[in-house]
Amino acid sequence: MMQRKNSQSLLPVVFALIFLIGLAMGYALNNRVGGGSFFSGSKGNAIQEISNLIKSKYVDEVGIDSINAYAADEMLSHLDPHSIYIPPTELERVNNQMEGHFTGIGILYDNIDDTLNIMRLIKGGPAEKAGIMIGDKLLAANDSINLIGKKITDPILKKNLRGPEGSVLKLKIIREGTGKVIELKRAAIPIPSIDASYVIDNKTGYIKINKFAERTYEEFMQSLEALQKQKIENLILDLRGNGGGYMHAATAIADEFLDGDKLIVYTQGNKSPKNEFKCKKEGLFEKGKLVVLIDETSASASEVLAGALQDWDRATIVGRRSFGKGLVQQQFNLSDGGALRLTVARYYTPLGRNIQKPYSEGKKKYLQELDERFHSNQITAEDSSRLKGKTFKTPQGHTVYGGGGITPDNFVAFDTSIIHSVWSKMYLSDLFEKFVYKYYLQNKTGISQYKSAQDINKSFVLNNEDWKQLQLMAERDSIDANNLSVETKEKIEHRIKAVAARLFINDAAYFQVNNNYDKVVLKALELLK
Repeated sequence: MMQRKNSQSLLPVVFALIFLIGLAMGYALNNRVGGGSFFSGSKGNAIQEISNLIKSKYVDEVGIDSINAYAADEMLSHLDPHSIYIPPTELERVNNQMEGHFTGIGILYDNIDDTLNIMRLIKGGPAEKAGIMIGDKLLAANDSINLIGKKITDPILKKNLRGPEGSVLKLKIIREGTGKVIELKRAAIPIPSIDASYVIDNKTGYIKINKFAERTYEEFMQSLEALQKQKIENLILDLRGNGGGYMHAATAIADEFLDGDKLIVYTQGNKSPKNEFKCKKEGLFEKGKLVVLIDETSASASEVLAGALQDWDRATIVGRRSFGKGLVQQQFNLSDGGALRLTVARYYTPLGRNIQKPYSEGKKKYLQELDERFHSNQITAEDSSRLKGKTFKTPQGHTVYGGGGITPDNFVAFDTSIIHSVWSKMYLSDLFEKFVYKYYLQNKTGISQYKSAQDINKSFVLNNEDWKQLQLMAERDSIDANNLSVETKEKIEHRIKAVAARLFINDAAYFQVNNNYDKVVLKALELLK
């Protein structure tokens, strides 16, 4: 099963906290499996004794897992913002995310009129193989579990639709007014690290990496090799929105761009000796022009990769200043079935930059830092985005900065005109996705003409009736979409094209269409001319 992403995550007022929650799921770590046991049960362990006394003597029923979580969170709150406790109930999901898979049936749904509508299917997943189709409505699971109504929350759905690999799930659906029962087996569903990989112009390739997980390097190599077969000379590597993950995946990719035995990154801590990561082999793309895209949601392993390429003058960095996470976590399994991700070192770029932003004013202030960037013009003005911290010189004499993220060589401002616009309101209400979904159901025959993202970008145009339907849908969500400016109308149409490409073709097609209007991508292409 796949759940629908929260649309608000990309808008400045709300995305900072959501991003940080996702950031906590990843960790820049060379040794992927921790050892030892926290709360080891040694005699005289006051925390464990208190926990046991609450469990055996307290007047009311209290879940011991909750007590342990509170104790762990309180202790960690006095350290850095990235040392976290992962409860037993969350550990499998978090680990699966980093390993690049989850167990489910492979659907993406949305609740429309209190009914779960199948919006998309994972290609080759159990749902698609069993004959479930886009537009089907879920009514019940395993005969007895009702899936209709406002009270059907996402945790309830996960509990009833997910399960052990190979286990059987029986779904009751309705399709075009007719009820059907479909039986399927849950399976491992891959979570790709590469969102898109294609030739963006005659000699330039584009690869977007959404995280650094177990199979990221393998996926990257497959993508790069395929692009090189198409004779690319330049490459755009998009790390925007990439909150990090495994450091070894980032260093392996860096090795494909840097020659010799160049230093990629090193780590060091009070109780961790200096550990250097250097290039080990000849890379696939050591000579071609390279542009790396970053923004305020590029963090951790993304910053390791971008920092190494910037320090060695290997790539031009384009976008906005990255998040600023320069701490290394190691995972330790705990006796309660959970895990502790504890900060054990800092990482430093080849020039010795630590790009961790300050956290001395507490976790709350740290969590608000991204939001503050949006209110202090740091995303709209190049000068205000540059740090005033320690400067370093690259071998070619370029100035780079430490102490709070990777500052790009070429700044591209965030489009603040969308924040309070009709476009924004439509985005936050998932109206683009709902409109395209409805369009798909009403025009299945005509949609077959679109074979590629290029077809959609050139030929998919909303007629007057389509605009009227969009305006009516907006009105039901209390959004006034009448009398739109030409600019707003264009932005709405661009977004609808990209969403349509994802539904009609595949996920990668979304980026192939959207990149035609993406100012950061267009700037990268301009620099590569």
